[in-house]
Amino acid sequence: MTIDTTNPTRTGRRKEAIARVRLTAGAGKLTVNGRTPLEYLKRETLVSTALRAFTVTNTMGKYNLDATVMGGGLSGQAGALRLAIGRALARGDESLRGVLGREGLLTRDPRMKERKKYGQPGARKRFQFSKR
Repeated sequence: MTIDTTNPTRTGRRKEAIARVRLTAGAGKLTVNGRTPLEYLKRETLVSTALRAFTVTNTMGKYNLDATVMGGGLSGQAGALRLAIGRALARGDESLRGVLGREGLLTRDPRMKERKKYGQPGARKRFQFSKR
């Protein structure tokens, strides 16, 4: 199964990370930037986060995954992968949309880093106050 012939990739974002995912029907070969998900993401929890859409829909092993991830850290990249895989599965099989939506796998996480303000060392932290 190729999702769409004109644009077969789905995009996911989280924090500063961007993931581009291509799903094809196959034996379940998973690659993230040319490596296995565990080699790339390094932690089992991040791998389970990234592949959550497959476990929820019981489609693990039915599709080959080829993902390109860039920007941000590993946690953000895992979140971006999670959204991109969910979108790709929903695009390929409309009947999975309800399950993915209930699990929150089709919603982009809007939380971003707060900007640094002038007159302060960080976003919230203040310089030490001295009365005298």
